[in-house]
Amino acid sequence: MQRSQQTLALAYARVLHLKRFSSSAAAASADAPTVKLLINGEFKDSSTDSWINVTNPATQDVVSRLPLTTVAEFKAAVQAAKDAFPAWRATPVPTRQRVMLKFQELIRQNWDELAKSVTTEQGKTFQDAKGDVFRGLEVVEAACGIAPLLMGETVENVAGGIDCYSLRQPLGVCAGICPFNFPAMVPLWMYPLAVTAGNTFVLKPSEKDPGASLMLADLAMQAGLPR
Repeated sequence: MQRSQQTLALAYARVLHLKRFSSSAAAASADAPTVKLLINGEFKDSSTDSWINVTNPATQDVVSRLPLTTVAEFKAAVQAAKDAFPAWRATPVPTRQRVMLKFQELIRQNWDELAKSVTTEQGKTFQDAKGDVFRGLEVVEAACGIAPLLMGETVENVAGGIDCYSLRQPLGVCAGICPFNFPAMVPLWMYPLAVTAGNTFVLKPSEKDPGASLMLADLAMQAGLPR
């Protein structure tokens, strides 16, 4: 009988603890900043009714609240990328490369802040997070020298009176969906090469750690990426 009462008391204490934890988590969630949507060069609040918490895996603290984007917001992002494509495609390759040169400079200047975001949201150690950023930075550096990769080919007289040539042209709007495990590296594997080749891009960061992607997008706009 005594053991049964002790078990009941322990279970009740656990329920109380869970209720207190749930109440404090809800309060923390309400106070957390919201993740913005970047559409047409502007950071905007979402109109969605559905939100999820971005948490620090080490402490379970709520870092931010992330919107589950509405269909209208998604379509607006795609349309903005479509609208930006003709002018960006017509932009000379050296001009696009200079944007990437500035972008890699800004990433180096904000390396520690990007790594802190990765550590806070994804849980890597700080040095590992810096490596995450660096592996993406290497791709940005490669994009700075993309011009030879955009060259076509010409072959004369492949048959009687026939020459053959190829052109490498931008496709249009590209898209990327990011996993949670490399919040800075994977986005930087995607859009720097795509946009330097003359495409526009729609990026969906992981819902678990969107901070680094948003910071990088802001830096890309500062570098001169069209809005």
